Amino acid sequence: MATDDEDEDGGEPPGPKIRDTPEDIRLEAIANTVALHPSRDILVCGDVDGDVYAYSYSCTEGENRELWSSGHHMKSCRQVRFSADGHKIYSISRDKAVHLLDAERGKLVTRIRGAHEAPINSLLLVDENILATGDDGGTLKVWDMRKGMAIMDLKHHEDYISDITVDQAKRILLTASGDGTMGVFNIKRRRFELLSEYQSGDLTSVALMKRGKKVICGSSEGTIYIFNWNGFGATSDRFALKAESVECIIPVTESILCTASMDGYIRAVNLLPNRVIGCIGQHVGEPIEELAKSWDSRFLASTAHDQLIKFWDISSLPNTTWLRRITVPVPQRAHRRPQNPNQLKLRYHPVPPLPIPGVPLLPGSKYQR
Repeated sequence: MATDDEDEDGGEPPGPKIRDTPEDIRLEAIANTVALHPSRDILVCGDVDGDVYAYSYSCTEGENRELWSSGHHMKSCRQVRFSADGHKIYSISRDKAVHLLDAERGKLVTRIRGAHEAPINSLLLVDENILATGDDGGTLKVWDMRKGMAIMDLKHHEDYISDITVDQAKRILLTASGDGTMGVFNIKRRRFELLSEYQSGDLTSVALMKRGKKVICGSSEGTIYIFNWNGFGATSDRFALKAESVECIIPVTESILCTASMDGYIRAVNLLPNRVIGCIGQHVGEPIEELAKSWDSRFLASTAHDQLIKFWDISSLPNTTWLRRITVPVPQRAHRRPQNPNQLKLRYHPVPPLPIPGVPLLPGSKYQR
């Protein structure tokens, strides 16, 4: 008969630990950019040495794996993006080149040398064949990769183009620039439309929200500027965060976005009504370069100057109501007899947003209890 001691010693080893989020990925150099695969648990990142790395990530402890690395860029890699099907990866660099890589092995498929006269800073995949790039001098180019040539080459910004986005119809390109303006370009007619009025500070990011009815721009001053669609000339609203800057914006829902800042905080923000919901995560004391959302909208990945890629659970954000309005009956004054004694005036009283479990409110927030 086996004793209790023998049972304890002969038991099966514990299984692998399952975490709420994947473990941090430590890099050999600071990564400027990170992108997540559109249908698999894979990411790519580009660093200041010009190298591109691919990793698989998992919530099982110890299961993050480096898949391949590519060192084709001669200078700092500034942005990487997956194609919509996840089979291709596009990268841009300070070396003024555009690269197309095979996502499975990291093999270089196409290189456009000297794509811009100035270092390239921003990249957008419009569709499977068309991509847009913006450089440090303010030039926007739109490329047809089937021909390997630019079909648009326009310069209307006075400073670097920090970010590019496109509407759902793939017709209008919007650019954010370090000169403090947002640019509007028509891809179909291949022409420039207009520049917005100048804002204080650099515009660092641009995104569409509210089903394309609102355009959101982040700024180096820590302010979010809001434009109406077809009202690009002037802002319709602005929202100043208690942040050093807004380096990156990524929509989570049509009303909730996450911002990254030079102060190392990742903030969740509700748009219209404008409220800082709370802090999603932090790279302590290190500026954050970029955010990316996973294919299933469960995780947010961030890369910062601490040479780490961190993961944050945002799965509960879309299901949270941040501002409620309730109806409270308030009787009329006693000396005024209502026409109908059973009638009561109704007034709306706003209720502060409810905190989300696991997401603390930022220090100093006016909603902090």
